[in-house]
Amino acid sequence: MKLSIIIVNYKTPLLLKNCLKKLKFSLEYSGLFNDSETIVIDNATDPIEIDPVKNLFPWIRIIYNKNNKGFAAANNQGIKSSQGKYILLLNTDAEIAENTIGKLLEILEKEPLVAVAGCKLINKDGSIQPSIGYFPNLIKVLLWMSFLDDIPILTSMIKPYHVDNQKYYSSHHEVDWVSGACFIIKKEAILQAGLIDENIFMYGEEVEWCYRIKKKGFRVIYTPQTSVLHLKGASGKGKISGIAEEFSGLLFFYKKHYPIWQGILLQILLITGALLRIMIFGIITGSPAKVKLYAEAVKMVRR
Repeated sequence: MKLSIIIVNYKTPLLLKNCLKKLKFSLEYSGLFNDSETIVIDNATDPIEIDPVKNLFPWIRIIYNKNNKGFAAANNQGIKSSQGKYILLLNTDAEIAENTIGKLLEILEKEPLVAVAGCKLINKDGSIQPSIGYFPNLIKVLLWMSFLDDIPILTSMIKPYHVDNQKYYSSHHEVDWVSGACFIIKKEAILQAGLIDENIFMYGEEVEWCYRIKKKGFRVIYTPQTSVLHLKGASGKGKISGIAEEFSGLLFFYKKHYPIWQGILLQILLITGALLRIMIFGIITGSPAKVKLYAEAVKMVRR
């Protein structure tokens, strides 16, 4: 089998339906409907909500979990049971364009060393959603926490942890990581680098995974030739932001791959950056919801 699509669902049956509709169009457009499998890993959704989805899309396979295992563990379940040469991880809140699968596969098939590819993510209003970046060394984290990596002219020079420069998304790039919302990978790379680290429950797991993949000599590519409508946050059941979870994933990344002293400096940078944002959102912009989020992030980092 050529392609396995893995979708993790957590109590979002309506999003899952829309995702599967667009996926079917893309599979048919690329001529891969009969040479692919779609595996839905369901994390503790009520059967009354998830069973009708199976009836609407009888070509999918559902693996039911009694508890919410998280994004990493659930995706690993799907990978272990997959048969495809290529694996596409897709969020339920992602609606892919007709040519998406074909374009992403073309990139992986053209270059032996390219193991991972991602594409342009689009917000509901048509704007580009930041979805790529470079590994978070301490300088990049400092620039992120101080807002300096938001200056467009610096993007190409410093290669930031999160690329926010909209112009950067208009051209093809080799990057360090791409968003897990729509993430295609060669199974060969998984066999060499290993599965997603399940110590990261959610947020940042693709960064750590890509780090191991690139250490094995593979490349990660971003293409603007196709797009995905990503209703960011919708699959998180209304959560405004995963900033505390992202900080947690980043701390784990440093604990796993960097010396202890760098992890200590990272904690200082994250706390300083979060406090700066609490001041800005609390005093200047008056956003209590964001203040609360960053206050939670500070508590998490200090544990």
